[in-house]
Amino acid sequence: MRMITRVLAALSMAAPACAQTTDDPFPDPIPRSDGMIQVDYAEFAVLPDIMGVAARMMLIIDEPATGRLFVNDMRGPLYNVSYNGLSVLRYLDVNAPAWGVRVQSSGRERGFHSFAFHPQFAQADTPGYGKFYTWTDTENTQPTPDFRPGAGTRTHDTVLLEWTARNPGAATYDGGQPRELIRIEQPFANHNGGRVAFNPVATPGDADFGLLYVSVADGGGRGNPSNTAQDLGSVFGKILRIDPLGSNSANGRYRIPVINPFAADQDTVSLGEIFAYGLRNAQHLAWDPSNGRMYVTDIGQRTVEELNVVTAGDNLGWNRWEGSFLYADGSGVSLKNQRGDLGVTYPVAEFAQPDSLFMSRVAVTGLVVYRASDIPALTDLVLFGDLPGGEIFYIPADSLPSGGQDQIRRVLLTGAEQPHTLLEVIQARQSAQGKTPATRVDLRMYPGPQGRVFLLNKADGLIRVLIPGEG
Repeated sequence: MRMITRVLAALSMAAPACAQTTDDPFPDPIPRSDGMIQVDYAEFAVLPDIMGVAARMMLIIDEPATGRLFVNDMRGPLYNVSYNGLSVLRYLDVNAPAWGVRVQSSGRERGFHSFAFHPQFAQADTPGYGKFYTWTDTENTQPTPDFRPGAGTRTHDTVLLEWTARNPGAATYDGGQPRELIRIEQPFANHNGGRVAFNPVATPGDADFGLLYVSVADGGGRGNPSNTAQDLGSVFGKILRIDPLGSNSANGRYRIPVINPFAADQDTVSLGEIFAYGLRNAQHLAWDPSNGRMYVTDIGQRTVEELNVVTAGDNLGWNRWEGSFLYADGSGVSLKNQRGDLGVTYPVAEFAQPDSLFMSRVAVTGLVVYRASDIPALTDLVLFGDLPGGEIFYIPADSLPSGGQDQIRRVLLTGAEQPHTLLEVIQARQSAQGKTPATRVDLRMYPGPQGRVFLLNKADGLIRVLIPGEG
């Protein structure tokens, strides 16, 4: 009888906790029209199909010293694109047999994730002259990895490669074999690499100048079963910061900056490479050109999508927290003790995947802090979006929210028609061409020269650019 009483008491205590979990923690949906901004767009450039399949575009970067844009396809090609969009030329194919990389690009999440040009890329007689970096999944798992997950089955590796062009202004890559800096063993086929980037706000003489930020997802598996994101001895679920031109790392191929938060903590377990931790799948990094503030988007498990401001040493909470909420494995998130850990950096904005605005579950994507005046409607806004459906959102850059989705508003594309999401724009174009309309677009969004904002997708291979509208 005493045992039964204990069991009933335990069940009665557990019941409220279960009732406190939800898939949609925000009672008020994102407004469809309130505060909506309309901007026009133009078709800018087309990347070639591969075997009849549209380019899987991930990133577009302005390389101002050579006056070109560069954009990659997840399957391996890296293209250079003229500022007017009329010239598209393959600069390098990371997957070409000559390099031996063997890009693993099967499924939606694996492939050639990101690339970055050293800020001294076009400056002769500097250490970074001609150097750029690619972050890609590879089928070649023969080399010994620098970092292992401690669980799962080795599905592939993710490698950071350094390439050195002899002539940075050449139309195509004219250098030799890439140098491998980091190799990570991957335990699952999802949540692999993310973005690599140099801080564009840092200038020569700044401590951050020439340091490469490397986003590593949590390795996959629901809920991060290996608990790597909170483990300071693991690279998974982290943003790393390294000097690719140095050599004091364990493998001797890069330098760990002394300014990193765990580089000099006298802890033999924590990795000096770590800049921030507690991330699930951080795909986008951006810096505010007016104040240097760093932003990151982090894709949620099944409930909350995050936009964060991140500084050195920050813990973004995963896998204990999903956004501002305690993660409840298999049950969404808990409504108890919201933002209750003082050691966690919580989102400045977040939205729920089941919000009525969306056609299906979503993932946060795209990240631009717009300080230009070329598109006045977007000036002083932080732009981000939704990955499958192509929604674009904004929040004010100078009065950031403290979490939640109350201040999130939409940006829609006008052109010559009624306002649309990017998915609707692409569907209309494909229907006019007699093609089967796409059901998802996987939006990516990046800043460009002359105050432009570029929209990438994985549906039709067409790069679009935002232009001033009437809204």
